[in-house]
Amino acid sequence: MENLIALLIAAPLLGAAVLLVGGRRLDAVGHWIGTLLAAASFVIGLVLFADLLGRSADQRTLTQHLFSWIPVAGFQADVTFRLDQLSMTFVLLITGVGSLIHLYSIGYMEHDERRRRFFGYLNLFLAAMLLLVLADNYLLLYFGWEGVGLASYLLIGFWQHKPSAATAAKKAFLVNRVGDMGLAIAIMLMFTTFGTFAFGPVFSHAGDTSEGRLTAIALMLLLAACGKSAQVPLQSWLGDAMEGPTPVSALIHAATMVTAGVYLIVRSAAVFDGAPSAQLVVTVVGAVTLLFGAIVGCAKDDIKKALAGSTMSQIGYMVLAAGLGPIGYVFAIMHLVTHGFFKAGLFLGAGSVMHGMNDEVDMRKYGGLRTYMPVTFVTFGLGYLAIIGFPGLSGFFSKDRIIEAAFAKGGTEGWILGGAALLGAAITAFYMTRVMLMTFFGEERWRNLPTPSPAEPDVEPAAEERGEHAVPHPHESPKVMTIPMIVLAVGSVFGGAFFSIGDRFLHWLEPVTGHSEGNSPLSAWTVTAATMVCLAIGVAIAWGQYGRKPVPVVAPRGSLLTRAARRDLLQDDFNHVVLVRGGEHLTRSLVYLDHTLVDGVVNGTAASVGGLSGRMRRLQNGFARSYAVSMFGGAALLVAATLLMRAV
Repeated sequence: MENLIALLIAAPLLGAAVLLVGGRRLDAVGHWIGTLLAAASFVIGLVLFADLLGRSADQRTLTQHLFSWIPVAGFQADVTFRLDQLSMTFVLLITGVGSLIHLYSIGYMEHDERRRRFFGYLNLFLAAMLLLVLADNYLLLYFGWEGVGLASYLLIGFWQHKPSAATAAKKAFLVNRVGDMGLAIAIMLMFTTFGTFAFGPVFSHAGDTSEGRLTAIALMLLLAACGKSAQVPLQSWLGDAMEGPTPVSALIHAATMVTAGVYLIVRSAAVFDGAPSAQLVVTVVGAVTLLFGAIVGCAKDDIKKALAGSTMSQIGYMVLAAGLGPIGYVFAIMHLVTHGFFKAGLFLGAGSVMHGMNDEVDMRKYGGLRTYMPVTFVTFGLGYLAIIGFPGLSGFFSKDRIIEAAFAKGGTEGWILGGAALLGAAITAFYMTRVMLMTFFGEERWRNLPTPSPAEPDVEPAAEERGEHAVPHPHESPKVMTIPMIVLAVGSVFGGAFFSIGDRFLHWLEPVTGHSEGNSPLSAWTVTAATMVCLAIGVAIAWGQYGRKPVPVVAPRGSLLTRAARRDLLQDDFNHVVLVRGGEHLTRSLVYLDHTLVDGVVNGTAASVGGLSGRMRRLQNGFARSYAVSMFGGAALLVAATLLMRAV
């Protein structure tokens, strides 16, 4: 069975190569090639999963060595794949949800003339993410890590004729490069510390390494995770990434890119367990980000950007859980998987709404769509209930366990982290209820929109290319789009309960991640009751503001916090002032020092040597009488010095 591991990556990689190199002759069938090869990878994953289930817990780690990548003296890098319970979980999520997104994209991108290339990029994305989670060493993981960054750049900027999309792609690429430097430095530190960067030796010798060195490695790994998973302070790219096609948003947010950081932390558990200071930083980053993203999501009128803020917040929950160590590793991954179901469903639902509304993304121009899009309404609604943690749905089981784990940390730290997680649950219920009410309920505000003149169209380029009129005519999406939404809705409803029965997910991952119950000051029932109260408060406030009152088509000015949240809590302004302006001032200062100090020393030395040589050159004038006088003067000085010394 080990020989099948490479085929997981080979199938979508083959699809990417064929679709990107095959040319226009494949335009008519390219989308099916990409979808079938993604599904083939999923089928291979199911076969390997069945094989793992048939083995005992201590025999569920399979490796496949392909070749030695960089074999030199003292430096060995192999292309070796590792399939265990953790990587198997990600394989099924990536290929399963990824295949559904491919199928959905057949309908969503139907009228795009570059659809074949789009599916090639989707296949490349899957292949890179699979390489990342199947790598058996950090250097090979880094190769997949950069591949994911490249694929995201190509997909976010797929509609490069839109300046906003091109800018968003560059922003995502550059912000992630900052995080990638952290991973590169961590790998260098591992090699100097352990003499290798393979998982096995690094993890087995982590306990014998000083806490200071492990803390440095862990913090660099966290920096990398912050970039890929859009955590504070490297979160600014995620909202802008919504400029890409909606299936891209679903793939990035549910199954691939933003989950990579959580995987990196959990996979490196042995390193973080030996660095408690770094673990504390991880929990702080997660807690801050889950509140940051939730607040941003409350103020966004763009449906995709509201969901992007939601993703930032939910990944914050996962990072918080991962920072708790053995108390939370399993629940971080459990929430990651359940989030993959309902967040993919929510994004595909948002794309379905856009499909029926001429690509309009402003929720203030929606309203009353539930009767026109019944399948979208039901599937989106189930995803909404799952993400807010409605009892019995998947989010209820996974997010509640994270909140319990936060309190189980114990002491003041546990109360602070648990309180932040509860507050995040209340805010999540508010902004997601807001999205539901503004989109599917209330007045049909889209009926009262003015019709733009032909000279100044107010529609997206995709709608123009389809020849659609600017006034929307809401309708349900075709089955090729609704079927993936229905499947994901089923996962959103039953996934959490399936994983929780008999703690089967915990027992599945525990051999890899370990598990500890912690010491919670609150019982599980108390935490659940508190979470339900927070959920009810959030829903009630949203209903009072958006369900009982008319929603204005033009957003009111709002409070200072609302205005700041609309601008992503000024994260871009902060980056511009501190990093861009700061970088400019630093560069000017360095240029000034270079001109005045460095050039001054170099040029001054050259001028001094030149002046001295010019003066000495005057002594070499070629006249014999001058030389005779010099010789006579020198002799006289020697005689005088000799007589003086004898006299003394």
